[in-house]
Amino acid sequence: MPQSQASRKRARRILLVEDSEGNRDLMRELLTVRGYDVVTAANADEAEAAIRVQQPDLILLDVIMPGRSGYDLCRKLKSDPTTRLVPVVMITGLTSREDRIRGIQAGADEFLSKPIVPEELFARAESLLRLKDYTDELENVESVLFTLARSVEARDPYTEGHCERLSRYSVDLGRRLGLDEDSLTALHRGSILHDLGKIVIPDEILRKGKNLSPEEWQIMKQHPVTGESICQPLKSLRNVLPIIRHHHEHWNGTGYPDALRGEEIPFLARVLQVVDVYDALRTARPYKPALSHSESERTMRGEAASGLWDPDLVASFLGMVSEQRQAA
Repeated sequence: MPQSQASRKRARRILLVEDSEGNRDLMRELLTVRGYDVVTAANADEAEAAIRVQQPDLILLDVIMPGRSGYDLCRKLKSDPTTRLVPVVMITGLTSREDRIRGIQAGADEFLSKPIVPEELFARAESLLRLKDYTDELENVESVLFTLARSVEARDPYTEGHCERLSRYSVDLGRRLGLDEDSLTALHRGSILHDLGKIVIPDEILRKGKNLSPEEWQIMKQHPVTGESICQPLKSLRNVLPIIRHHHEHWNGTGYPDALRGEEIPFLARVLQVVDVYDALRTARPYKPALSHSESERTMRGEAASGLWDPDLVASFLGMVSEQRQAA
């Protein structure tokens, strides 16, 4: 057994989706001998059921199957945020360039041609599983950052649940605006991480809220830059960095840290700042009571008219919240 397999705490799970029982049994035996935990399925429906039970580390997917094809299943898996990072190897007896292009368009990570050559099967499996390890490590780092961000929120009892509310509002608004999935993911992550930089701000400043001294205000204004610098090494957060850095900019250029004006402010940052303002108005703080929805709406429209927020986004957001309240 290869050292890389023997040294792991658990066997890597491979989902083998193959309608031919003979091929399925042969490949399962080959992979099991190599130390993999192999789960099999004869069609797309069985494969999805197996994934719901436990997500595999790698999927070996036959192209031609009864019912939905391997192309169809691959396309569905790669469009689902919960499975899009699971590597998929498409197994096919088709050799035309058009078939390969179709597989690439469906999101396949690799191809294996029938008849299967064991050495090629093992090499492709190990290569993609190493890549999956790197991806999992990045996700673990992101989880640590999310935990740190929530610990910042926990330091202030008045902001409990703030990040989750921002995530819900911003993603809902993003969908209303027709944003793509990558943008919605960035809004979700940005909602959690936007105030991460406050981790370096002393409690006495963080909880003071208003009436900060000039020196304290300068410290507070650095938190978007600090948050950006913490997240910057992770390429997976590149779409989130503008949200973190610019969620305190103002439409009229009076915000911080870069005094951006109007459409110079990244669009996703403007989306988040609108929902951030609403949640702040609706939440009680030591220096103010919670406002009603109507009071918050009047305040936001007034501030948008005076140049603080993107007026179109404020109108879209308030329209969405009104519709949600009526539906509830």
